[in-house]
Amino acid sequence: METCCVKALVTGKVQGVWYRRATQERALQYGVTGHARNLPDGRVEVLLCGGPDAVKAVSEWLWKGPEKARVTHVELEVIEMHNPDDFRTL
Repeated sequence: METCCVKALVTGKVQGVWYRRATQERALQYGVTGHARNLPDGRVEVLLCGGPDAVKAVSEWLWKGPEKARVTHVELEVIEMHNPDDFRTL
């Protein structure tokens, strides 16, 4: 199975609104592994690894996020393959 990894930096009102947990739930629905972590500057860093279609679907969802989030920008970068065995919030 072909896999890919993408790192996303999500900007906006994304901390304190269940963004990481909602991202984890969405990733698990698509069988995507990785992590979501709050950064000191208020952004959320997301690592997504899995099948290209699944990673694309979750990446597109990052622009929406959970109901209380207000995403203003998502910066995506394709990165070298990682092999996380699950999806974690850090």
